[in-house]
Amino acid sequence: MGNKYTKRYSAEYRRDAIGLVRSSGRTVTEVARELGVSPESLRNWVRRDQADRGEGAPGELTSAEREELKHLRRQNREQQQTIEILKKATAFFVKENDR
Repeated sequence: MGNKYTKRYSAEYRRDAIGLVRSSGRTVTEVARELGVSPESLRNWVRRDQADRGEGAPGELTSAEREELKHLRRQNREQQQTIEILKKATAFFVKENDR
């Protein structure tokens, strides 16, 4: 996920960084600069945290909802593929029986 230059931060590190933004009264940019994190990354973490707390923008999904949506989309794709295979198999057997 992400390009090879993207640093991976532990969940604990992200939680601590979000906590610093929430409690310090400083801007995301200031905290990001202090921690050596990109402001965009920290802003995304804070936004996701707000959504998970139910404080996000109207209609914004929580992390759990995003995961569920990803899972349901994958499941839907697999079921569509299964349906296509079954249609082809059915057509094949109908043709075989007509001989």
